[in-house]
Amino acid sequence: MPSGTVLIVDDDAVLRRSLARALRLAGFTTDVAEGGRDALARIAAGRPDVVVLDVSMPDLSGTEVCRRLRADGNEVPVVMLSALDEADDRISGLQAGADDYLVKPFVTAELELRLKALLRRRPPATGVLRVGDLVVDADTRTARRNGTELDLTRREFDLLEVLARNQGVVLSRDRLLELVWGYDFDVGTNAVDTFVSYLRRKTEAGGASRLIHTVRGIGFLMRPR
Repeated sequence: MPSGTVLIVDDDAVLRRSLARALRLAGFTTDVAEGGRDALARIAAGRPDVVVLDVSMPDLSGTEVCRRLRADGNEVPVVMLSALDEADDRISGLQAGADDYLVKPFVTAELELRLKALLRRRPPATGVLRVGDLVVDADTRTARRNGTELDLTRREFDLLEVLARNQGVVLSRDRLLELVWGYDFDVGTNAVDTFVSYLRRKTEAGGASRLIHTVRGIGFLMRPR
């Protein structure tokens, strides 16, 4: 039974073909794009369920593709692919709205697991959550601190909402990966720490007090200072 449609975007024809074949064998329907502009056209013509997007492409970078998708309100899940020495590009990709990344070379089975996890949908949360002067509205998917709205990506909001909903509870990195990303297996990623740093930067702007605290060796919790 098909697990969803995956758009594979990479300027390496050999990688495109091998990934498409492996994912089809795993039950996915696949489509391929040879560059960023081709990817945007294919997404506009027929929305895939998830996108595997290379960071470095000659015509339009994966980061710019992701930025344009999010600016248009398209929230299709995106997994970025990058070379080991492209750390700055990976960070830029996550900030542009990507959900996660894999470093080349990678094991295809790991990509399959991540794609299946991203395709699982958590029931939408509802209600207004308050943590000190932070107000998180799960219905409108907006967050304000001291009356000022925070400019959050979709994944940043998901993480903030989960932390706020579990105010005062220490959540391990593995638990956050399960609740926010849908990963119920070891993915060997530091995505949680990366996104926590983004949230801290935004929630602590202007000298505001810290809301997201690190519990060394365990994980994170949210509580007013």
